[in-house]
Amino acid sequence: MSLRVVFMGTPDFSVPTLVEIVGQGHEVVAVYAQPPRPAGRGLAETKSPVQRQAEAFGIPVLTPASLKGEAEQAAFRAHGADVAVVVAYGLLLPRPILEAPAEGCLNLHASLLPRWRGAAPIHRAVMAGDRETGVEVMRMEEGLDTGPVCMAERTAIGADETTGDLHDRLARLGADLMARALAALSRGGLGCVPQAAEGVTYARKIDKAEARIDWTLAAASVHDRIRGLSPFPGAWCEMPLGGRTERVKILRSTLVAGPEVAPAGPGEPGTVMDDGLAVACGTGAIRLVELQRAGGRPLRAGDFLRGTAVPPGTRLG
Repeated sequence: MSLRVVFMGTPDFSVPTLVEIVGQGHEVVAVYAQPPRPAGRGLAETKSPVQRQAEAFGIPVLTPASLKGEAEQAAFRAHGADVAVVVAYGLLLPRPILEAPAEGCLNLHASLLPRWRGAAPIHRAVMAGDRETGVEVMRMEEGLDTGPVCMAERTAIGADETTGDLHDRLARLGADLMARALAALSRGGLGCVPQAAEGVTYARKIDKAEARIDWTLAAASVHDRIRGLSPFPGAWCEMPLGGRTERVKILRSTLVAGPEVAPAGPGEPGTVMDDGLAVACGTGAIRLVELQRAGGRPLRAGDFLRGTAVPPGTRLG
């Protein structure tokens, strides 16, 4: 049985779920997304990925700045939805919105709750060196990601996987999981269980001040920070290039195994150890795999070095 759905989402992560819901034959009566924002060099008003996809489907799109007003809440109730599906929408839902659909609001969250409640669960899982994460469908309540969990899909995090890589995988896994949850809901069989009281962590928003690489940390911590901040905002360091110091983003790295340590020895933290961009850390070393100069495109290390000399002994800041 198809459901009458209001979809609420904004970024790229949300799009596969919207596409899957439409493909499963549910009636998406309205889509809510964040308002268009200035973007690009010209700062032109730019619609969100969800708004663009919804308009391509011919679905009405609403972009209120808030849902706290009575007029917006009345308009939401008027949709007569069976359920609201929320995927990275970006606005808090007040109680009248949560209670409006007959079956409430279902949220797709990109972590294994209660670990990494909050705004940046994918970044924080990778930055923490977690070996496993997942996606979960949760019944929403007024607390921050505190509602009971209805379905979950677990997945391993690769040793060199970046936030960007994992984001794309979880978006696809989440779309399938939400489709299964709606199918169960339509049959009256979607059961949900309270989250565990232990193991709660919060995934606070990424601050750009976190992006500068601290080479005095252990190699594993440096590596996790690099891949956790890739592609955005991008971990960075200062690198002497062509007689001047430039800020360079490090988008991919890998840990250096013991036998790989260069004959020059590990050196001080931040020291380039060989011709292949192995860099000493507080303990151990990493190898830089993908880099990006300001205003340039991402380059694999070999391509970067073909145009730029970074000899052993170079100190990165």
